[in-house]
Amino acid sequence: MPSKLLFLPGASGNTRFWLPVANLLTYPAEKVYLKWPGLGSTPLDPKVNSIHDLVDLVVAEIDQPVALIAQSMGCVMAIQATLEKLDLVTHLVLAVTSGGMDLESFGAQDWRPLILAANPSFPRWLSEYDEDLTPQFHKIKVPSLLLWGDADPISPVSVGQRLAALLPHAKLHIVSGGDHNLAMSDAKEVALLIDTHLAKST
Repeated sequence: MPSKLLFLPGASGNTRFWLPVANLLTYPAEKVYLKWPGLGSTPLDPKVNSIHDLVDLVVAEIDQPVALIAQSMGCVMAIQATLEKLDLVTHLVLAVTSGGMDLESFGAQDWRPLILAANPSFPRWLSEYDEDLTPQFHKIKVPSLLLWGDADPISPVSVGQRLAALLPHAKLHIVSGGDHNLAMSDAKEVALLIDTHLAKST
């Protein structure tokens, strides 16, 4: 069972994104909120110049049994970190992932132009990331909770359904009316789902 919960924000780098959910969780574990250098209010770090550098930041925090709880592009880092630390990641929670798969084939709205327009300093290496991680999903055998909303144009429900089919031990939950920020807008429902998920050992 996890003794630490690692919360990973999406491309916005909003370190407070998961707080509404985290504050409602009853599962007894240390809570750590990851920061992405150069995103949101977190200063640039000259040593961070790629998605893989962000993955390294996550891996460095996996020093005991952990659950990774990620949103949108943060799911990319969570998946890759899990593949590197299969022995220590006990649970995954992936909400509305927007990377690591060919989302265009699902009719997903491209989030990049909007975030680049709103954040001129946004690192281009993140917006240009398009690696396909699906061939490796079968290696991830930890219990995985997939959270999707049926009103999210950035990551449609069909993306979650595909992910559920590729991950060996995944359960998809669809939040009615949920959009790309469902973890904030539907925090009570999401927290209950995560608490139940973390209590499962298989």
